[in-house]
Amino acid sequence: MSNGFKQRLSYRLTRDTVLVAMALGLVLNVVQITLDYFSAKDSMEKEIHALIDISNSPASQIAYNIDVRLAEELLDGLLRHPATIDARITDNDDETMAASSKSSPVSPYRWVSDLLFGPDRVFRQELRVPQLEDLPLGHLIVTIDTYHYGALFLQRAGYTLISGLLKSLILSAALLAIFYFVLTRPMLNVISALSQVRATSPEKVRLPIPANHREDEIGTMVGIINQHLETIDSSLAQLRHAESAMKNYSTQLEQEVADRTREISEKNDALQRGNRALVKAKEDAVRRARARANFLASMSHEIRTPLNGVLGMLGLALESELDSAQRNRIEIALNAGESLLGLLNDILDISKVEAGKLSLENIPFSVRHLIEECATLHAQQARRKRIHLVTEIDPDLPENFLGDPTRVRQVLNNLLSNAIKFTDKGSVKLKAACSGGSLRIDVVDTGIGMSTEGLHRIFSPFSQADAETTRLYGGTGLGLTLCRQLVERMHGQILVDSREGSGTHFTVTLPLPVHEASEDHDLPRVDSRLKDIGIAMAIPPDNPHRSAIEAQLRKWDIPIRGASRHPDGILLALANAGDEETLVFADNWQGAGVVLVDSSGTLPPALGQQQLLSLPMRRDELLRCLLLAAGLLNSDEQPANAVEDHEQTGTAASLKILLVEDNQVNQMVAVSLLKKLGHRTDHAENGLKAIQALEHNHYDLVLMDCQMPVMDGYEATQRIRQNPEWKDLPIIAVTANVMQGDREDCLASGMNDYITKPYKREELRTVIDRWRPAI
Repeated sequence: MSNGFKQRLSYRLTRDTVLVAMALGLVLNVVQITLDYFSAKDSMEKEIHALIDISNSPASQIAYNIDVRLAEELLDGLLRHPATIDARITDNDDETMAASSKSSPVSPYRWVSDLLFGPDRVFRQELRVPQLEDLPLGHLIVTIDTYHYGALFLQRAGYTLISGLLKSLILSAALLAIFYFVLTRPMLNVISALSQVRATSPEKVRLPIPANHREDEIGTMVGIINQHLETIDSSLAQLRHAESAMKNYSTQLEQEVADRTREISEKNDALQRGNRALVKAKEDAVRRARARANFLASMSHEIRTPLNGVLGMLGLALESELDSAQRNRIEIALNAGESLLGLLNDILDISKVEAGKLSLENIPFSVRHLIEECATLHAQQARRKRIHLVTEIDPDLPENFLGDPTRVRQVLNNLLSNAIKFTDKGSVKLKAACSGGSLRIDVVDTGIGMSTEGLHRIFSPFSQADAETTRLYGGTGLGLTLCRQLVERMHGQILVDSREGSGTHFTVTLPLPVHEASEDHDLPRVDSRLKDIGIAMAIPPDNPHRSAIEAQLRKWDIPIRGASRHPDGILLALANAGDEETLVFADNWQGAGVVLVDSSGTLPPALGQQQLLSLPMRRDELLRCLLLAAGLLNSDEQPANAVEDHEQTGTAASLKILLVEDNQVNQMVAVSLLKKLGHRTDHAENGLKAIQALEHNHYDLVLMDCQMPVMDGYEATQRIRQNPEWKDLPIIAVTANVMQGDREDCLASGMNDYITKPYKREELRTVIDRWRPAI
């Protein structure tokens, strides 16, 4: 194997060395020529000045004697200098006394000389004689052609450059020969030996070490190559042994792969059969869930229809004149019916969640007011069991959230009802706070608690902690199941922590966004004078309601001190009907006012400056009591919305309403309620008769049942809307169906609004006032 001349290492080393040497020599030559250039210029100056100095004395004598012949001889002598081209002597008036000149030499290199030294130089020397120093005699003027000096300089510079180039060439040839014999030829021998190695047996070759190179780098390199060849020899032997073993193992591996492939194929077939079975089972489950939901919806309608009639008639009966025994029996029947209706709603809600038909609202609502309403609703139940129902709402809780208030209320009512039911002494605390963008609600009781096994069963339908709990306290076990499903449907989480005999702690976390459109008028306004008056606290420190009241007062920046240390403040005292000492203390209080906190519900209505605050605490009611007690609010003042409602009820005109209802009991209930609301009513048994009634009479509003024989409410509404005269007639859907999609179906058919049975007076009043025709 041979390389080209220019690829050889010796050539490349010589080339690089010569290039560096030539570059360095060129730099040195340039430096030398530069020094010679300045030396030549200096020599020219000195030589001309010496020539003038020699001619100065004779020229002065000639000028003094005014000897023209001698002057011409002197000037001709100056022209003999090769650089002089013009010489003249002038008098004091610059008149030429004598002059002599010659032409400048011509050369193709003259421009270089002119560029370096200039084309010519003029030297001027004043003439004087020693005897008359003060008498100027004239001037000796000599013009020099610089080409004489420039040609000498260029000659020397050319010689310097040419000699340097010749030296570089000689050095290149010498280095090339040295590098070839010392480096290239031994390397070519090694390469030639390597090129003879066969690929089939590289381990059998060893490289010879070139002569005179055993101790230098080439010898070391060859030695290392031979060591690697020995290593290759050993490695190849091992590889051949391994290859032999691999060939023996390959047959076994192929057999195992074939066996595994067959097993995987069989398992894949089984998996596909299983997947098909799972898909079929899922479809069957979905079909059964839908069938169950439809069945429950149908059964709900069939059960709720007579039940609505029963509840409606019982409600009407309670509004008539009854003795106490009759009223008690009817109230018991009404409560039982409402419990049955609640149980039916729970079953239906669970079915809706499981069937994916539960729709959630996303509207602004006040969590604080919702919690206070739920606590107030269960307060009487807690009082009957002589336990404390405490609301501890964070004073910094945002006023409004976006979510479904109905479902949140349903969860709270179930948790509170269970907590009170399973607590015989102590307290039930309802806490609320907002942190990390989520609403957290805690329901903590001091009741019977649950075992570890019971914690795993409480969220299952129709299950309670144990059989003993069911026997002692009753219940269906649907409440907590519904709570879990509703919370999960709202993308929240419900957790429970309990121990037997130590109570239960439920935590509900809901990711409800804060309603940013809430304005400052949603917050109660605190009179600054309350901050000056302060509170004289007489509620015992161990009372569970005190911490919640104090937290709210501190939020309002109202100072709190003990009653004995603040006799001028508003007395805030805990009392009940049998606490004579506290009542007498309140009667004799000389401070700004008195607020009696009633946790038992036994105190009579407030008199004079004494105000009654019922527990659990409601923020707005606490502020109202403090303002009334301090005389900062008149007792006869009412909220603006209450006055407006009263005025609206008193001045609303009577309407003529068409009731479309096929059930006679529901007809009687609805007619009675509408009559008590001051409206005139006609009724029709189905949609066809409703259209006939509209053709003969004018009605202000239609209450339309959805499920009826002959013609249902949907078809009847669609036909009514086809008549231009009835396109603006308000039609309110009334149905016992409460499944998802019912409201949308009603609105899609042309109805204006939607209410569910049983008929309720306030619900009827609200929807009628909402769609009352403008006068």
